[in-house]
Amino acid sequence: MTGTAIEALFRRGDVVVVAALIALMLLAWLALLGGAGTGMNPFAMSTWRWPAALPPEPMTAWSLSYWLIAFFMWAVMMVAMMLPGASPMVLLYARVVRQAEAHGGALHARVAIAAFASGYLTIWILFSALAVCLQWGLERVGAMSAMMSISPTLLSGGVSIAAGLYQLTRIKRTCLAHCRGPAAFLAAHWRPGLSGAFCMGLAHGTYCLACCAVLMLLLFVGGVMNLVWIAGLTLIVAVEKLAPFGAGAATATGAILIAGGCALVLAGP
Repeated sequence: MTGTAIEALFRRGDVVVVAALIALMLLAWLALLGGAGTGMNPFAMSTWRWPAALPPEPMTAWSLSYWLIAFFMWAVMMVAMMLPGASPMVLLYARVVRQAEAHGGALHARVAIAAFASGYLTIWILFSALAVCLQWGLERVGAMSAMMSISPTLLSGGVSIAAGLYQLTRIKRTCLAHCRGPAAFLAAHWRPGLSGAFCMGLAHGTYCLACCAVLMLLLFVGGVMNLVWIAGLTLIVAVEKLAPFGAGAATATGAILIAGGCALVLAGP
């Protein structure tokens, strides 16, 4: 096969991976929009469309169906919010694995790419399960409003300040550097085979979790299903990971969160 033919094959492969990523992100956002209707938009109150999506009355036991719906809601949010920032890593892995496993066949390479992406999303699905448990705990103690946000202003301010301070920590900078350097990550963590691809996805997801999980907890401040808040946090994560000034943006975001949290605390109940 000539060099031109190989380059064309890689380009077609990239198009397939890009199309798959875009399709998955679109499906996730459509699920959010379809489930939210306008009821999760702070500028237009209406009814919720997902069955049993409204939180139960305080101190009312959650049904199994509500647990599952809440988990699905969080999992869809994590896919919609985190996959845009992770797409360059997936695309670079796709190109490298096709080169490294050229003799394994196109099917093997595609399965490896899917395994890598699955490993990454597994971490955020596990986070979704923990977030549901946290949501349940906050509702049990009466700390969640009808819009599924933390109701005590002091608590919201405290969470914002904590998130802002975390933005300035060394662990945030280290994990963000791993997320912003796909080539360096692949060189340091490369493992062959399907199990290796899945483990690499888990490793990248773990760095991403350590980088962004505290930001995701801000959903409890602005509203778990506030679409404007979700879009804003998605943009922040994407800028931190993809923009040339992403590291500086993370520091600026931290300062803004600290200032906003202090304002909430000073405002009182």
